[in-house]
Amino acid sequence: MAVSSPAPITVRTATAAEHTAFLRTRRSASFLQSPAWAAVKAEWRSESLLWERDGVAVGAALVLYRQLPKVKRYLAYLPEGPVIDWESDHLASWLAPMVAHLKRKGAFAVRMGPPVVTGRWDAAAIKQGIADESVHRLTEMAPLERCVAGARVVSQLNALGWKHLAADGGFSAGQPQYNFAIPLRDADDKPRTEADVLAGMNQLWRRNIKKAAKAGVEVRLATAETLDADLAAFHALYVLTAERDRFTPRPLSYFRTMFAALGAEGASTEIRLYLAHHEGDLVASTIWIRSGAHTWYSYGASSTEKRDVRGSNAVQWQMIRDAIAADADVYDLRGITDTLDATDPHVGLIQFKVGTGGEAVEYAGEWDLPINRLIHKAFEIYMEKR
Repeated sequence: MAVSSPAPITVRTATAAEHTAFLRTRRSASFLQSPAWAAVKAEWRSESLLWERDGVAVGAALVLYRQLPKVKRYLAYLPEGPVIDWESDHLASWLAPMVAHLKRKGAFAVRMGPPVVTGRWDAAAIKQGIADESVHRLTEMAPLERCVAGARVVSQLNALGWKHLAADGGFSAGQPQYNFAIPLRDADDKPRTEADVLAGMNQLWRRNIKKAAKAGVEVRLATAETLDADLAAFHALYVLTAERDRFTPRPLSYFRTMFAALGAEGASTEIRLYLAHHEGDLVASTIWIRSGAHTWYSYGASSTEKRDVRGSNAVQWQMIRDAIAADADVYDLRGITDTLDATDPHVGLIQFKVGTGGEAVEYAGEWDLPINRLIHKAFEIYMEKR
């Protein structure tokens, strides 16, 4: 008897409710792929997509459309998505209907960031690499693990004509290719305890957590009643942090929108604001996000004047503890560059994160598929000149 082939996968526009319902069936999906994120990126046109087989939802995505100046043609961008079966040996059956749908919507190209891990390096190896003057990049060191599934995805994308957008330092056009994360489950899928995670940290981190507690640093969560004032206090400290660390801060309105969208009733995400005070002074403040069993450290700010009370360590430890309490699989400290050069100013951020005892995680990165090659080339030139 002949074995019937599986029904084809189709892609259609979905409602936010359908999109959210699917995400709730997944243990992990990026908050950047939630319908709520569309409200944060209101300057982009957005659309929710649903993959179906035999009328059953099997995938979902948030698409952000950036319009070309004066032309009704769009770059269709799926940050850290789509949420599909990336372990499939036939990615074309998932991606082809998506591309066809986006082409009908006026897309001249598709950009996506498959949430697929390709390699991992543990904290001990990274520390050794920083100390070794002959090592300048993470990729110059043998990884702890090379992920077969990730390699298979990269191979298929290359065969299907997608172009990898790796950029200098590991940051692609949108989301970072390298993150630093603390696994909250062991090799046997058993949840790690607070004691387990604390034992994995280096001596400096453990000492700083104790020092903060001894100094009387108190960490609290913003509540619905205090959120407005607490966000303003966070932002003031964040602006000072931006001046010190030389990056461009986002406006307060951006964070207000983030909390309204990701914290809305019925959303598939949760967002929290943490504030660390010492003798009445705000010394550190951070934003924590959860989607399913994945938790993230999203934004942070710290004072220069009272660095010695270690408010940053105290607030991070509280977020890690809350991630463990939420039965999360991972606490994600987000992006790092791939530099291990001790003279590079970016290495300080890596050293701070490495002290947590986690691991550097390499993702497949972001990929482009030109639909209209002429317009896509014009877009690349336009972006280079901005």
